[in-house]
Amino acid sequence: MISVVIPTYNERENIKPLVEEIEGVFAALRKDFEIIIVDDGSLDGTADKIRELVSERPNVTALFFSRNFGQSAAFAAGLSESRGEIVVTIDGDLENDPSDIPRLLSMLEQGFDVVSGWRKGRWDNQSLRRKIPSRVANWLISRISGVQLNDFGCMLKAYKRNSLDGIILYGEMHRFIPIYAYAGGAKIAEIQVNHRGRTYGKSKYGIGRTFKVVLDLLFVKFLTRYMNRPIHFFGGLGLLAFGLGVLAAFAAVALRVLEIRTFVSTPLPVFSAMFLIVGVQLMVMGILAEIVMRTYYESQKKTSYKIRERITSL
Repeated sequence: MISVVIPTYNERENIKPLVEEIEGVFAALRKDFEIIIVDDGSLDGTADKIRELVSERPNVTALFFSRNFGQSAAFAAGLSESRGEIVVTIDGDLENDPSDIPRLLSMLEQGFDVVSGWRKGRWDNQSLRRKIPSRVANWLISRISGVQLNDFGCMLKAYKRNSLDGIILYGEMHRFIPIYAYAGGAKIAEIQVNHRGRTYGKSKYGIGRTFKVVLDLLFVKFLTRYMNRPIHFFGGLGLLAFGLGVLAAFAAVALRVLEIRTFVSTPLPVFSAMFLIVGVQLMVMGILAEIVMRTYYESQKKTSYKIRERITSL
């Protein structure tokens, strides 16, 4: 079973042609599939089109949000509803080409856990106002996360179910799922996919999302690297601040002893006190975060590891 999850918002003209294209792809593949459409509070009649599709097709399921909660929430709801061992996500605007799905599935069969689409050349004919933020954002995400993808924003992706275990999405986090999966040991691949220009409706993306992505990225980086050891993050910063405070204090004393500057004529004593206080606070924060983390794992009987495979002779 392969589950295709389609988050959609105000895509009345696009949703039916998209479903028909997906059906054609799986008819050629001769694989069992289901389609999960998540309507993210559409206001243009998309919900009525979706109801028609559900009434005509037994393998289509629809979820309707009470208002617009965002693409991450729509993906999370679709994933929760899906039953397949493989999950494919695709945008509801017809810009992603369903005919690329077989190539994504083929890469999964080669041993990868996540396969992401790369809309190479998507911004070639766009203005610098849209091209530069996109390229900078993808470069930053790759550099900070360690996951080398050219197009984190492409919704056309395929996942093995176990690579998504334990991933909870908020904000704009759906684009960072490969990072979460990679942190859990998943093998990531990227292939070039076809990008089609929008025919109906309006794009929901703008330059404002770039700033949100950067902020979410910092949070994701913390979770994937320091979730199990927050004392290393806060304690490291605390030791750095404490060390700067000690150096500032020694410098202030040295200047006073050498009669170069008095304590009053240099800001070093103030800097020293500030860094020492901040350093202690950060180290205490790290200890508290460590306690919270341990409580989280132990109270919910979670583990700090993930088993890929279990083999027994029995």
